[in-house]
Amino acid sequence: MRPLLVRVAGIFGAAAIFVIAWKLLVVIGDWKPFVLPPPESVGARLVSGWADGTIGPNAAATLLEVVLGFAVGATLAVLIGYLLARSSLARDLLSPYVVAAQSTPVLALAPLFALWFGPGLLSKVVMCSLIVFFPVAIATMVGIREVDRSLLEMSRAFRASRLQTLLRVEIPGALPSIFGGLRVGATLAVIGAVVSEWAGADNGLGVLLLIAKGSRFDMPLALATLVTIAALGVACYLVVVAVERRVVGARG
Repeated sequence: MRPLLVRVAGIFGAAAIFVIAWKLLVVIGDWKPFVLPPPESVGARLVSGWADGTIGPNAAATLLEVVLGFAVGATLAVLIGYLLARSSLARDLLSPYVVAAQSTPVLALAPLFALWFGPGLLSKVVMCSLIVFFPVAIATMVGIREVDRSLLEMSRAFRASRLQTLLRVEIPGALPSIFGGLRVGATLAVIGAVVSEWAGADNGLGVLLLIAKGSRFDMPLALATLVTIAALGVACYLVVVAVERRVVGARG
């Protein structure tokens, strides 16, 4: 209990230092509110934005894109990652395309996906899936390769089927590495959703950010939206960490 309290106190202490530094920067630098508003203005706009329905529906739209994209991308990544680890043919055929997809800038793909799949939910899910895919696939491949060979040899000695070896030896042994990739993918999914919304969407935090900085020129709302995006990323990360502790911890 005490270590948890220390960690919580440390988090709030770091946040307080950041807010104080922000306030000092505004005061000392004499920044105009439309360039860098003080933290209290952003905090007030964050509260009012949730209260009047400005932020909430957009956050819900982005969250849906993130959850669906993460689920699809992570599922495909685990499957492909296993193939890359266990099949030299799949590795030779798929590795160049996996690397090429990761090397292509997200900002360049977003307008194309919006054109091909429309400005609706599908293009956002495709974008999130793609950006989640690479870290999870690589983590899965590495994790499967690093499974204890003595356990694999023991499963062969007991004449375990391929499926039994996969479910009882390979996947459990690779879980720590897989969850490492899922942690990264959870935060990248939020980035993918926001970037895809910039390319064309009716709602979402990315759209709200563009509106706040553009036609409204509402800098407190823009920063409040950024805070919400950051909070969404942290929440997704913590959900993966919580699942990891239950699954991997239960194994231990």
